[in-house]
Amino acid sequence: MRGLQAAGGAPLSGDTVGGAARVAPSGVRRIAALATIAVVVYALDLATKTLVLKTLEGREPVVLLDDLLQFRVIFNPGAAFSLGTGMTIVFTIIATGVVIAILRTARNLRSVPWAVTLGLMLGGALGNLTDRVFRHPGGLQGHVVDFIEAFPGHFPVFNVADSAIVCGGILAVFLAWRGYQIDGTRDTGGEKKDG
Repeated sequence: MRGLQAAGGAPLSGDTVGGAARVAPSGVRRIAALATIAVVVYALDLATKTLVLKTLEGREPVVLLDDLLQFRVIFNPGAAFSLGTGMTIVFTIIATGVVIAILRTARNLRSVPWAVTLGLMLGGALGNLTDRVFRHPGGLQGHVVDFIEAFPGHFPVFNVADSAIVCGGILAVFLAWRGYQIDGTRDTGGEKKDG
C-alpha cells in the first residue's frame, strides 16, 4: 500500500515498502532536530556535572548572586528537584520508560515544536539516567549530581537535565493545549488541519 501523495507523486507522510513505513524527508529532518537537541542537552549536562565535581565537590557553595543563585554540589537519590528520595529504583525505571516512549514516538514526528519538546525531554532523561546507572551506589540506584540552587534555602537544587525536562514538559502542555499534534497537524476543536 502506498502512502498519501501530493501532486507529482511526492509522499506526504512516507511510503510503505514491504510493509514497513519509510519516513518522508521532512520527518527525517525533524528527527534529526530532536536528536541534535537531545545530544546538546546531554553533553551540557554531562560537562557541567563533570566540571562541578572537579571544582566544587566537598567545598562551600559558590555564591553567584546574593540570595538568588549559588552552586552547591549534592548527590540526589530522588527525582527532579530532590523529590521522592526513597524511590531511586522507581525513578530509574520511569526514566528508562520515558526514553523508550520518546524513541517510539519519534517515528510519527512531523512537528518542529514537538521535535524541540521531545529533544529536551530525551536529553534530560538520558542525563539523569546516566547518573542512575553509573554513579554511586550503583545497581540502577546511583545518585544524580545536582548543583544549581536558585533562591538558596527556598528552592530545591537541580541540574541541566532537570531544567531540560521541566522546560520540555511545560512546552508539551502548551502544545497539547494549543492542539498541536506530533504528526504535524493541529486539532482545532474537532477537526485537524495541517501545520
